[in-house]
Amino acid sequence: MSLSGWTKLRIGGLISRIPIVQGGMGVGISLSGLAAATANSGGVGVIAAAGIGLLEPDGLADFVGASVRALRREIRRARELTKGILGVNVMVALTNFADMVRTAIEEGIDVIFCGAGLPVNLPEFLKEGIRTRLVPIVSSARAAALIAKRWLSRYSYRPDAVVVEGPKAGGHLGFAPEQLDDPAYRLEKLVPEVVAALLPFADGDTPIPVIAAGGVYSGADIHRLQQLGAAGVQMATRFVATDECDASAAFKETYINAVESDLTIIASPVGMPGRALNNGFLDAVAAGRKVPNACPYHCIASCDAATAPYCISRALLNAQRGKLDQGFAFAGANVARVEGIVPVQQLVDSLAAEYRAEENG
Repeated sequence: MSLSGWTKLRIGGLISRIPIVQGGMGVGISLSGLAAATANSGGVGVIAAAGIGLLEPDGLADFVGASVRALRREIRRARELTKGILGVNVMVALTNFADMVRTAIEEGIDVIFCGAGLPVNLPEFLKEGIRTRLVPIVSSARAAALIAKRWLSRYSYRPDAVVVEGPKAGGHLGFAPEQLDDPAYRLEKLVPEVVAALLPFADGDTPIPVIAAGGVYSGADIHRLQQLGAAGVQMATRFVATDECDASAAFKETYINAVESDLTIIASPVGMPGRALNNGFLDAVAAGRKVPNACPYHCIASCDAATAPYCISRALLNAQRGKLDQGFAFAGANVARVEGIVPVQQLVDSLAAEYRAEENG
């Protein structure tokens, strides 16, 4: 299908043929397979760094070393599979944040996306001669402006783009539980606010691109958000239900079988609310039947392993491997609309058709 009608997404001189960033999903949901397939379709493919070391045989014994090794391998594998744009998602809350950022830059990754905290010092990791683009993920206009101001004053560096993630996203959420259904925090309201907040930081006539995320499902959604000022979108849930997604078939089936009543907001051990698909594991946690596991590595700075009812990294790894009785799946608010597993290119083609239909009225 022709890509005519799409608006290209520009991130610091990089040009994505379609305005879609595939969201980074840990632990092990978006690795080289999904990232490369997305990049080949014309979008920005993203490898998630969170918990990536647990995929290694020695991941529990040497989490730091295994994480660096696994991230290098996934970036290199993806490079073998595509000439498109590749990114890495690194949570600021990771205790090995610096190692993951340095590794991604050393491997010449095109873009680093950083959320789950404010990446106020991210530009200091850049090395001369390597042009990795830096994109913070925020949940408010205030945070976007704070980061842009800090980067400019300390590093003379503007964000190459900013992702604003609304409360309908899957996984950990940058909102208080009472804000999730508050109209004041709808993505459609946040996007124009972030666009306006970043205007003073434009490079001449070139504004910082704003990428909308959280509950983006259809081509019509992409068109609508662009009309509100977004340069592109980030999508995660839709990309789980693809052939190339790096999760197990059992994990993907939880998305296919999900109904709206399956969605729940959990109090994650990392101290943030999270949107997930309820199951027996989470029922047991809610009933107090889980006890803290030994913490192999303090991977999230805000996690109190002494009081946590379970290890979230292990739970997410178990789910990625299809052991849903020992873990659970994060998912976005629109997961119940997912009907089947398709190749990434077929998903992109369907989004393009929906986009054009919306554009043509």
